[in-house]
Parts: sequence; C-alpha cells; structure tokens
Amino acid sequence: MNLPNKITISRICMIPVFGAIFFIDFSYHYFVSALVFIVAACTDFVDGHIARKYNLVTNLGKFLDPIADKVLVSTALIFILVKPEILTVLWGGWTLVFAGVCVAVILARELIVSGFRMVAASTGLVLAADKVGKLKTTFQDIAIAMLLAGANFFGIAAAGEIINAIGIVCLGIATVLTIWSGVSYIVKNRAVFSQSES
Repeated sequence: MNLPNKITISRICMIPVFGAIFFIDFSYHYFVSALVFIVAACTDFVDGHIARKYNLVTNLGKFLDPIADKVLVSTALIFILVKPEILTVLWGGWTLVFAGVCVAVILARELIVSGFRMVAASTGLVLAADKVGKLKTTFQDIAIAMLLAGANFFGIAAAGEIINAIGIVCLGIATVLTIWSGVSYIVKNRAVFSQSES
C-alpha cells in the first residue's frame, strides 16, 4: 500500500476519534474536535497532492479518497445538527432550521453526483471534480471547523459568537456552491445519459 492510500486510511481512522471527542464532555471538547477535523480535512489535500506528484494514483485510492472525504464531512455536519446549542446561540431556532436545510442539500448533492459518477463509470467515462466543487468543499470544511471551534467560547469577549457567525455564513455559501456545482457538473457531463455500455 502506497503513502497516499495510507494517509487516506488515516483520515478514515480519525473519523471515530473525532466522534468520540465531540461527544465526550470535557473542557473544550468541541475545540479539540475541531482540531481533529482540521487535521483530517488537510489530509485530503496531502494524499491527492502526493499521489499526483509522484504518479501514485491507484484504483484503491480513487475508491477510498472520495469516500473518506464524504464520510468525514457528513459525519461532522450530522453531529453538529444533534447539538442544537452549537447553532442556536446567536439567532435562535431559525439557525437550526437553516443548518438542517443546508445539510440536507449538501448530502443530497453528494448522493446525486455519486450516482451520476457510477452511471458514467459503467459506460467507461471517468469524470473529474470541477473547481466549483473543490471550492464548495473548502467552504464546507471552514464552516464545520468554525462552528466547532466557536462552540466552547460563547460569552468569552464575543469571540465564540463571531466564530459561530463565520461558520454559519460559510455553511450558507457552501450550500449555494453545492447547488451550483451539482447542477453544473451534471449539465456539463449530460452526454453520460446518452451513452450506452460498450
């Protein structure tokens, strides 16, 4: 197993660690879970960079990398939703509804695009991620990190509230980019639907 795949697997292994820290109640546990999430999210860039630079791209890596990324982000977003205090401190219950809609849109997009890629793969086509999709991922990661990091600092010189607000705004931006990238991705590759298996 090459280095990029080992890094990808380490990201998968960090997901239960992230979950344990998130739910175990100790001082600054949300902040520590944010640090774990940031490290895990950074490995997504590192493994891909190494794989491309040193020509270490493998089928295993192509399979594991998107799964690791999607499971990490999905897990973090769902965990945040089950802790309303992270979302409702500034603007009340509407923020929880807003975040719930954002998460539903983000997860729906991932399912739709994953299914689309499966159809493409069945016809022998490999579809690369576009720049908007990568930007969407960046804003998702920032939103999650900010929401987690700010949760332990509410009431401390307004720092927690500011960080939380940045997280919510970034989540909204990520959702807009999610819709944009999903629609654009399918429209640009709509020829997939006219392809037949060879």
